Parts: sequence; structure tokens; C-alpha cells
Amino acid sequence: MTRSLISAVALALALNGAASAQPLEDYSSIRGVNYGSGWRNDQATIERDLGYAKRLNINSLRVWLSFGRYQQDPEGFLDSVENFVRTANGLGFTTMPILFNGNGLDPEILREGFRPEGDEYVRAVVDRLKDEEGLIMWDIMNEPEMNDYYLRASEADQPAREAELKDFVRHYVSLVEELAPDNVTTVGYGTSQFVGHSADLVDVISYHDYMPTRARAEENLQGALDVAREYGKQVINSETACIARANPYDMILEILDDHEVGWYIFELMITPYWGVIHGIFYPDGTIRDPSIVAAVMGFYRNRDVTTMIRPNPNREGQAVRALRAIEAALSEDTSVFGNTQDPMDAVLEAAEYAANLLESAEMVPMIEPPTAMIKYWRGLPESERPREEIREFAYELGNQLKEWNKIF
Repeated sequence: MTRSLISAVALALALNGAASAQPLEDYSSIRGVNYGSGWRNDQATIERDLGYAKRLNINSLRVWLSFGRYQQDPEGFLDSVENFVRTANGLGFTTMPILFNGNGLDPEILREGFRPEGDEYVRAVVDRLKDEEGLIMWDIMNEPEMNDYYLRASEADQPAREAELKDFVRHYVSLVEELAPDNVTTVGYGTSQFVGHSADLVDVISYHDYMPTRARAEENLQGALDVAREYGKQVINSETACIARANPYDMILEILDDHEVGWYIFELMITPYWGVIHGIFYPDGTIRDPSIVAAVMGFYRNRDVTTMIRPNPNREGQAVRALRAIEAALSEDTSVFGNTQDPMDAVLEAAEYAANLLESAEMVPMIEPPTAMIKYWRGLPESERPREEIREFAYELGNQLKEWNKIF
């Protein structure tokens, strides 16, 4: 059976109610998203958000659990997590729960005195979820070394702290394997540098990538693949893509797809905390960047300068017509698009003419699309419209259209 056919069969089994807690033959078909603490959301929000994910052909979710939440209300916590896994499974998604989080680590959990509490928590969660059809694997700990305790340690202290973290992770991998021998385990290391710490124990090698160039992302991936070959394991990337780390979705997903490595991007929703650098969907279902959606769907930007065809918005004279419309509207000729009551309506109409040409040809920055401001101003009462600002805006759009299209 070919690799692609194995992938298709594995994915079909996972999405059609087979026991996903059982190991799959191939994990390269994972097209996943991290979903923050999605299990804490209300049912309507979960179903809304996962509805967005379904439109992208996403098939798996990675979610952070919380030892602190468990302590506060063990049964309520377990009920919420179970409900999330079942809801996700019913909508066609598998779930990877994360038991512990290395980010913001409290070093006290690494001490022997924590083990009774930690073991109780892990037993409770694993016992509740181990037979769930929607469970694809356990992530024992998110980024064990990505915290001040390890990264800011002195050169003399760092080896001992690394050993502490390694021992903690190995203990809980072994405990989960003991509690649910048929389930699958992984550890979401911050980079491939650390995957060897538990490669002999876990079922799947997992690393994260926020590298700022293609060469460094390839090197990070190769580190994981080398360890995986040594131990006869498969590799997934369980967290990646960030616009603030020079790690765009369009770059890293192309690399992972080229190597047939399954992935979970960070993250599904544009939220107040991470929204400035991560996320696909706003709560209303709109998106910030269509290139992210394209990359998730397997379509990537052409970066071959020998084959690129530069767009020409003036091919049929439309840019010239838009410029004439702006000139007329700024002269308060309200008949340019039919008679209007407010001269600003004509200015906004002419501005949109130019903006649509510029945006569709990608000739303006899209961090705040010109059409977004036009929509905003149209929604204001006539008396509240900033008339000079709108006129200046339309004038500048016209200048950009002239410059990009070399219209004199």
C-alpha cells in the first residue's frame, strides 16, 4: 500500500468513528490546529469555532488541559474535557489533550513531593478519556524547556534542571503508557533539540517550529526526523506558525507538506491575548489573512521570479477610469456614480473603485485594507464623517494607483 493511500485510510478511520485512541499506521494526514483552552468554552462557542475549522478541512485539535482547574473542581473539569472530546469527535475532529505545560512552569511540580498529586490528576484524566473514540494521542507536556526556570538558569545549573525536566516527562509518559497501553503518547518539545529526551518511550516524535527562515526550519525538522529514524518512530509538528517570529504559515506548512509531516498550527482563533501574532478566524468567522487559509488548504504563493506574472489592473483601462472618478468626486461632482445626497458618498464610491483594483492586485498593504476604512466611513451618519480625512484618503489611493500602474 502506498504512503498516500495509507494516509487516506488512516484519516478515514479516524474521522469515521474508529477507535482513534488506537495507534494509526500513518500520522502524516494530520491537518490540525491548536485551540487554546477550547474545552473551557461554552457549547455554542465550541460548535461555532469548530464549524470554522471544518470549512478548512482541519481534522484534529490540540488543547491545553489544566492541573489547577482540576484541583479546583475535579468532576466539573473532567466533565468539560470529556464533553469537548465528544463534541469534537461528533463534528469530525480527533483531539490531542496536553496534560502539563512547560510555559510559565512552576518548578515545584518537578519535585518528588508533587508526584502524588500529579499522578492522581493524570490517572483521573486518562481514565476518563482513554477509551474515547475522538482521542488521537496524549501530549504529556507542552514545551518542557520553554520557561525561565530552564532558559534563564546559569550555565552551571542548566544541566541539572534539564535532567529534572527530562525525569518529569519520562515519569508521566511511563504512567500514561501504564494506564492506557493502547493509547498513543508524544511530548510537544519546543524544538527538535530535545526530542531525544523521551524518544525511546513515546509513540510519536513531536516538535515545534518557530524558526525565522526556510533553512533553519528545514534544519529543525531534520533534527526530529533523524531521531525518529534512529528509534523507528513517526514525526509530527504539534505547534507552528507565527507572524511575529518570521515563521509565516505559507512557509512552514509548505515545508511540512513537502516532507509529508502532519502538523498543528497555532492557532484556530484570533483571541485578545495571542491575536496580534496568531490565529485564523475572528469570532464572527471573518479572517485576517487569506494566505493562511490557502496554506492550510495546501496552496502556496509562487516565489519563482522566472514564472511570476505581474498583475496589471489597467489592462482594460479601469485604473484610468478610477482616477477620473476620484478627480470628479473630489471636485464635488456628485453625478459621477449617479446623483447622491452627500458628496462624500461619491468620494467613497470612487475611493472603493481604486481600492478594489489595488487590493485585488496586492498593490497596497493589507494590514488595514482600504476597503475596511471605506466600509467604516459609510456606516457613520453623514454629520459624523471626517470629510477632509476621506478626501485625503481618496486622493492618496489615486496616487498609489497612478504610481503602481505608471499612469502619467
